[in-house]
Amino acid sequence: MDLPESINHFYQKNRRILNVSAIAIAVLLAGTAIFYAATQLNSKNGLRASLSSAEAPVELSAFPAVVPTLKYGFAIDTLQLQENTIQSGQFLADILLNQQLDYPSIEKLVANMEDVFDVRHFRVGKPYTILSKPGTEQPLYMVYEPNDYEYVVFGLSGDYKVERKERVVETQQSSVSGKLESSLWNAIVGQGLSYELAAKMEGALQWSIDFHHLQKNDEFRLVFDREYIDGKEVGVGAVHAAYYKTGENEYHAIYYKSENDDQEGYYDLEGRPMKRGFLKSPVKYSRISSYYNLNRFHPILKRRRPHFGTDYAAPYGTPIYAVGDGVVTRASYTKGNGNFVKIKHSKTYQTQYLHMQKFAKGVSVGTHVKQGQVIGYVGSTGLATGPHVCFRFWKDGKQVNHLNMQFPPAKPLPDAELSRFEQQRDQFLELLNNAQPNKVAEENSEANGADNP
Repeated sequence: MDLPESINHFYQKNRRILNVSAIAIAVLLAGTAIFYAATQLNSKNGLRASLSSAEAPVELSAFPAVVPTLKYGFAIDTLQLQENTIQSGQFLADILLNQQLDYPSIEKLVANMEDVFDVRHFRVGKPYTILSKPGTEQPLYMVYEPNDYEYVVFGLSGDYKVERKERVVETQQSSVSGKLESSLWNAIVGQGLSYELAAKMEGALQWSIDFHHLQKNDEFRLVFDREYIDGKEVGVGAVHAAYYKTGENEYHAIYYKSENDDQEGYYDLEGRPMKRGFLKSPVKYSRISSYYNLNRFHPILKRRRPHFGTDYAAPYGTPIYAVGDGVVTRASYTKGNGNFVKIKHSKTYQTQYLHMQKFAKGVSVGTHVKQGQVIGYVGSTGLATGPHVCFRFWKDGKQVNHLNMQFPPAKPLPDAELSRFEQQRDQFLELLNNAQPNKVAEENSEANGADNP
């Protein structure tokens, strides 16, 4: 078809511009078509992805994690618990029969616990728990807690297994200081601390201090471990260092253990072993009721006669300790002495313990005993007005007043150990010097001050 002259003339004049424009429009249309096709494809793929993700399982991490409550090694959230305490006159069989266990099952259980737990050790007031599945009357386990440190699991079905398990104990080093007003026991327990700490302090210093002659205003400081189970304080661990001042005399005890374990125990500041020939006393938590006296009036015989011993008054059944290593030469009864034990420690020294309630198991003539070993129990047999132990001390065959005896100091640690000991000693001395009264004591003091302005 022929174009009009005017249009042809316009085309010839602007042919270059019109060709470029046509190409540009063609490219633009092609790009639009491609974009539209891609959009449609992406839309379909997006729909498929949405449907696919809706059908896919959701990962567990998308939900909050539920941590089970563990007790006695069981996830107790899934169990039913019956908590109770041992009642007076109640035995294991009473508890299990009440849980619908029959006698054959109980007999199997008792047979399995023979080397694990003695049923005679159930104590009134101690807690126990019955665990069973919810909605059933058949118990699965019984858990008995004899103390804070362990528990016993009795399987009440299947093989009736019995296990004794120890709890995980965490320790935290601590320090404390105090001053005596009446007794060491009151000074420590009055700060909200365990009487066990008083006993362990006495154990660290028992070779240096006569704890029956403490005075008001005596001072003490301790570095020791507090024991925790599940964040709860349950007791006292080791005493690492102890300091005691009475009058002008100061005593230190630093616990040290060599790397090869051949040197272990409490040492003084010069590295000399605290453990010496004899303990200061054969009993703990007692008082001296009568001293060595060559002109004493006898309370039973009603006449004057020498008293060659020192009487320590203590409750019936209080343990009596051998004051040193030795061999038992007498363990018998006489009308005056009652039940008594005599120990030969060396060619020079012997000791005797009178008026015992009974002898410790295994103590007889020829028995080798160690320092601190229980050899009997406080009683009032023989010529005695009340429970006590009359302690007598022989030197070269003659009875002497042991309270006046002075023994030579022990040899210090070997030179090879002294350097390491001194490093530990200095660390503990810094802790002892910085020790403060327990917070409970401070709070009590503040409260008393507020009540009594």
